[in-house]
Amino acid sequence: MRRWNGWGDESIDFALNEEMLAFLHARVGEGKPPVDATLAQACQSVPASRLAPHRQIDCTPEVRLRHALGQSLPDWLKLRYGKIGRVPDGVAFPESSEQVREMLEHARRSNAVVIPYGGGTSVVGHLTAPDDDAPVLSIDLSRLSRLIDFDPQAQLATFGAGVAGPDLEAQLRAHGYTLGHFPQSFDYSTLGGWVVTRSSGQQSLRYGRIEQLFAGGKVETPSGTLTIPAFPASAAGTDLREIVLGSEGRIGILTEATVRISPIPQREAFHAVFLPNWAQAEAAVRSIAQAKLPLSMLRLSNPVETLTTLTMAGHRTMIGLLESYLRLRGCADQKCMLLLGASGDRATVTHALKQALRSASRHHGVHAGSAIGNKWKQNRFRNVYLRNALWQRGYAVDTVETAVDWPRVGGMMQSVEQAARNAFAAFGERVHTYTHLSHMYAQGASVYTTFAYRLAGSYEGDLERWQALKGAVCEAIVANGGTISHQHGVGVDHAPYLHAEKGALGLSAMRELCRHFDPSGMMNPGKLLPAS
Repeated sequence: MRRWNGWGDESIDFALNEEMLAFLHARVGEGKPPVDATLAQACQSVPASRLAPHRQIDCTPEVRLRHALGQSLPDWLKLRYGKIGRVPDGVAFPESSEQVREMLEHARRSNAVVIPYGGGTSVVGHLTAPDDDAPVLSIDLSRLSRLIDFDPQAQLATFGAGVAGPDLEAQLRAHGYTLGHFPQSFDYSTLGGWVVTRSSGQQSLRYGRIEQLFAGGKVETPSGTLTIPAFPASAAGTDLREIVLGSEGRIGILTEATVRISPIPQREAFHAVFLPNWAQAEAAVRSIAQAKLPLSMLRLSNPVETLTTLTMAGHRTMIGLLESYLRLRGCADQKCMLLLGASGDRATVTHALKQALRSASRHHGVHAGSAIGNKWKQNRFRNVYLRNALWQRGYAVDTVETAVDWPRVGGMMQSVEQAARNAFAAFGERVHTYTHLSHMYAQGASVYTTFAYRLAGSYEGDLERWQALKGAVCEAIVANGGTISHQHGVGVDHAPYLHAEKGALGLSAMRELCRHFDPSGMMNPGKLLPAS
């Protein structure tokens, strides 16, 4: 059963070892576990539905509650403290594009707004119901999940857009293929969600971001059905795929998506390399990225994240031996861990790893083999459960991500981390903050920073702390010339900072585009675009 107020399956827990707890106590202080609201208490706060009855719409309190919020920290605070606020007035579960259109028509007749629901994994407020008098209809796409068409000759596959990551890969692997799109939310996020938020998977260096994988599809909009055929390439004017990519439910609902697929790789390998300090590590990973080697992944942790990762690993004796070996090789307290991944035929994987390791060695990198890399692959979709475990100990965890060109990477990392420390110092609190580069490009990299800190113990207190943190780090991103989102979309939380990136004319063009497909403004209002 999926958790109603946290991440993932209720049967899965993240075990915190004593070293990790002592480590966190030393850095931010001992947490005080809060008292969570129960599901029954939360359901009692759900008001009566304002939607006109319809055979396809479920108006029961628990179903509405489970579709009301995503996975952002403000969403968690509402659920954990029982401060739910607005919820959808009903949830529809269409099984076809035609039924989606029927639901849009019902919403129009009811003067309702529509919020598309994929996997419920948004971390920027995509699912938040607007605080006004209009009834809200959530349209859950989970039943649009089948493989509609499979073309191995063209290497294309068409799915219902509500298909979740594991189901998509299972259906493709039955034919010997993969999409290769593996965001951390893979277990629950959906193909449609990836497209409309411009998602990036952990192995995008080989397979591409979702914009490279998305070839065409079908969107049901209030103004009609937008059908986008798949071409290898086209010079026929505006690429309509770009209208759908990053649209975040504002123009309509993506019901079908055609994607570019690849044969299952013959071999995959993940290796760890340690470098003496950040300067050497950044230079090494930049040289590897710019060499455009056929790797599938590069992930570089800064010294604090490296220390945190090794502490969380447990296995004190084995980690101690590794630390001693690395110290002898010149990688001591400022060491940075680089994970290298390669996927493909055996010769390609061997060549890519050999060249990458050779490049890292020029920057005094120490190859630590595949054990750490294999462990990372094994746990890459389970590490997010750490949020549940830390909450139960009285700590909150949040993240922010951006992308900048190489000359700004180091400064961005330092500025974001310092902004977080300053924000918490105003409350007399400390924050444990660390960063990794999650995706590499010849031009630059994605800078992904994590924050762990003590809970205040009340909804108002914890919301105030989060607002101070979010505002400070987003302002730092804008000040240092970064995009406000590399992979999570805009939603509500990032909308105030979009002007710095798009400008007035760009925002106006985006508004006009939404208005063209959705003249009455019924589709996911308040998301993506800042208030006029």
